[in-house]
Amino acid sequence: MRFVLLCLSLTLSATPSWSQEAIGLAAPDEVADSGLLQHILPRFSLKTGIRVIADDAGVLVLETAPPGDPVFARDGVIYHLRIEEDAKHERFRDWLLSDIGKRTVESYAPEQGTPFSASFDIAAVETETVIDGDTLRGEELSMTHCGRCHVIGPKNRMNGLGSTPSFAVLRAMPDWSERFEAFFALNPHPSFTQIDGLTPPFDPQRPSPIYPVEMTLDDLEAILAFVSVITAADLGAPLQLQ
Repeated sequence: MRFVLLCLSLTLSATPSWSQEAIGLAAPDEVADSGLLQHILPRFSLKTGIRVIADDAGVLVLETAPPGDPVFARDGVIYHLRIEEDAKHERFRDWLLSDIGKRTVESYAPEQGTPFSASFDIAAVETETVIDGDTLRGEELSMTHCGRCHVIGPKNRMNGLGSTPSFAVLRAMPDWSERFEAFFALNPHPSFTQIDGLTPPFDPQRPSPIYPVEMTLDDLEAILAFVSVITAADLGAPLQLQ
């Protein structure tokens, strides 16, 4: 009897917990209708114990354009996964970009249409593009406003948060300029960033959770100029980081 109870206990302890709330994933109709999500999501959940389900109103979003991480492609269309700053969201993204995640995507054979591919090249942007502006001032502003979370360069290479990409990594991304131009609208920045004449003031009922980042459009232009001239990190090919 003791042996039976021990076996049952070991079985239950090895089973993922399903008590957590499911995370919704919204996808374009052509992906949702293909059956791919029904193939990959249960496998991810079984592997990690994190429930991800297809949901048109989901916080995870698959889109056909950045921002977001390119995760798979079909018929020349590359689908990007947009997540929020959450460890479970990052776990799902990292799984999709892992070898086992790619094999799971490519192992699916849709009843209609071509299979999905998780191996593809992303066209590189022109690295020689330089934005006019005061790069020295942009570096100073980047250190002041962004250095608390991001590694800007050698001056603060031992600082920054491990979960946030460095400026060199961001510069290596195909859509780096779009990311920087609209950074104030991308999570988690809206909760603590104010750009004079561009962003609305904070809701008095929901003040900034940290010391706010306050800048002008001229400041943003200087930061963009600085980023345009820094050396991009060598991430290899194909590029698959956030």
